Order: sequence, then C-alpha cells, then structure tokens
Amino acid sequence: MRIFLTGASGYLGGVLTEHLIAAGHQVSALARSDAARDRVTELGAKAVPGSLADTETLRLAAAGADAVVHAAVDFTHPAMHEVEQPALAAMLAGLEPGNRFVYTSTGLVYPDEPGLTAHEDTPVEPEHSPQPYKVLGERQVLAAEGPAVTVIRAGLIYGRGGTALLQGLIAGARERGVTAYIGDGGNEWSSVHVDDLARLYVAALTGGEVRLVVNAASPSRSSMREIAEAVADITMARTVSITLEQAQQMMGPLAGVLARSSTMDPSRAEQVLGWKPVEPSLLDELRSGSYAAATRI
Repeated sequence: MRIFLTGASGYLGGVLTEHLIAAGHQVSALARSDAARDRVTELGAKAVPGSLADTETLRLAAAGADAVVHAAVDFTHPAMHEVEQPALAAMLAGLEPGNRFVYTSTGLVYPDEPGLTAHEDTPVEPEHSPQPYKVLGERQVLAAEGPAVTVIRAGLIYGRGGTALLQGLIAGARERGVTAYIGDGGNEWSSVHVDDLARLYVAALTGGEVRLVVNAASPSRSSMREIAEAVADITMARTVSITLEQAQQMMGPLAGVLARSSTMDPSRAEQVLGWKPVEPSLLDELRSGSYAAATRI
C-alpha cells in the first residue's frame, strides 16, 4: 500500500514509519526541513518537501496514495486548529473514495470526571478538553465523505526513551534532585507504548469500519504519584507533593493537565482490529527499560 504520512520525523511518526515499512508498505513522508528530510530518508521513506501550510502539496500527495496517516501534532501551538483544519481538508479532498485516512488524536479529548473510564462513545466537547483542536479535528475527518476514516485516541505515549512529558520530568529531577506530583498524586492515566501504538496504526490501515474511533491504551494504568516515584528511582531524586497553585506557578497551563485523570477502555481496538498491547508497562519501562538505560549514559 502507498501511504502518505505526516509527522514522520517526530517521535511517534518515526516509529510508525519503521513499522509501516516493515509491514511492506511504501511510505512517502512530509518533511518541512532539511533535517526532517534526512531523517525520513534514513528511515526508508520518500521525503515530500513541505509543511502543513502547503495545502496543494498535501492534496497531491494524498491523491497519489492509497492511504493517509496524519501523525503530525503540536500540542503547544496556540493556533494549531487554524493550521490543521485546511491541511486536513486538503488531504481528505485528495484521497480517492474508499481510501483510508487515519487521524491521530488523544485521550485528553475526554472530560475529566472522577471515576470515569472513557469509552469511544463518551461525549467529547472542545470546552472540556485541554486539546480542543483535536476534538474539532476528529469531527472534521469523521464528517468527510468518501474516505474510510479511523480516529486513534492515544493515551500517554511512552517507550524508546521518548515523549516530552517523561523526558521533562526526568530532566527536571536530575537538575533539581526533586520530582513533584500534585496533591496526593492519585489521578490515574492510561498509557501506550509507542511500538504497540504503531502496530495499531498498521492494523487500522487494513481493517476496521468506514467510520471508526478507537482508544489506544495498555490495560495497566499509572497514577501521577507512581510516575513521579519511578522517575525518582532512576534519577536518585526525591518525590514531593505540591499544591495545584504551586504547580501553576511552576508549569503554567500544563499543571491543569497533570492534575487531571485520563483513563480509557481500549477493548474496542482489540475487538474490531485484533490489537493487543504486548510491550512493558509504563512503570516497568521507566524503572528498568529505555528510560533507566538513558539515565545511566
């Protein structure tokens, strides 16, 4: 299958490129810089020069593909919806009817409600999400006529020593000798290993329904206190509890995200796509896997 991929030079996208090529697919990848071009070429993909702002490039690339995977995300961009909306429209317009479009979303689209384990049918609204542009992006792709659309709502992505949140916690603990959690730290998150997640994308390209939303998460969950303690173990730091107000002074809007819960039921992905996570849990990966190995370098 010929696949056009956005975000291939990033953390998830790079691993996804590896899995797609290993599965026998031909991958062309958007590359907005020389460094990105070199990166995707090294991975075995064909570089397509351009960015999400180059809508004609996106349309033509989608028109030449059997499927599009949109894995380019920038959760820190204040106007990401204004960038993503025309980019999605261009790629959806380029695809032939019946060809597949896989959209990368997040478990943070779900509301933060005590005791909630979110299912794919749990209502999501932009005003209840710290990533409202993902709610709007989901709606846009699911409303498109023609392509077969799958939306993947990923938990906290981890593995291979990556993801900005965990890297930031580790770097902060090494620098200050302290890692913090908010309140009692009991708020839990679902998570997914980046290699397991990549396998789900591969499955979504060859199976599923015309309009499908799936949660991507391992069965195990981790509280923010457990994550902080695991980070402390590998950095020789100590853990401390801080108030939400203190966290807001230190982290700004990120504090509100870290204070919420984000737990999901992943059973639909297994039932519909035959997907089952097999990689180590988040806490095991922190304490004895790629993150622990990186701290010893």
